[in-house]
Amino acid sequence: MSVNLQKGQKVDLTKGNTGLKTILVGLGWDEAPRKFSLFSKHEDIDCDASALLISAQTGKLNGPVDVVYFGNLTHQTGAVHHMGDNLTGAGDGDDEQILVELPKLGNAYSKIVFVVNIYQAMQRKQHFGMIKNAFIRLVDAEKGVELCRYNLSENYDGKTAMIFGEIYLYNGEWKFNAIGEPTNDNSISELAARYQR
Repeated sequence: MSVNLQKGQKVDLTKGNTGLKTILVGLGWDEAPRKFSLFSKHEDIDCDASALLISAQTGKLNGPVDVVYFGNLTHQTGAVHHMGDNLTGAGDGDDEQILVELPKLGNAYSKIVFVVNIYQAMQRKQHFGMIKNAFIRLVDAEKGVELCRYNLSENYDGKTAMIFGEIYLYNGEWKFNAIGEPTNDNSISELAARYQR
């Protein structure tokens, strides 16, 4: 049974869910209705989901090799795989998906942070206030069962990126933290810099 989370709430993913090996992380959003004039140019809002793998040893992101996004679809360990870029966010359900195979992480990584930024947000004058129905959900990929969901419902006017949530290892159990923190980062590089040494 799926748990609906509030901002800042944490949930245990593996305790009581023995055998959890593969998590499908689904991220979704819709473009809010916009007012158009005869002279306005409409460009679809292209949101890009990424996963940042945090080192268990340093507690930091070691570098670009540990960022999984549309330009690097599979992590070098094979543990994290981005399922492809959605350029518009159109349609129901997940807009982008990231697959995480927990056993392949080994002891090297203790946290994966899931972020979304708007592609060329500054140039296109776009922000998260133009987006509605944003969510992150975690699914047991082998059983096809949704474990938890976090709907982001605040006003994010002027913000160009979002730290949606993170899975992390604590006392041998994998947990999920619903973060929902908006930022003014303009690219995945700027988001990643928050977690580097």
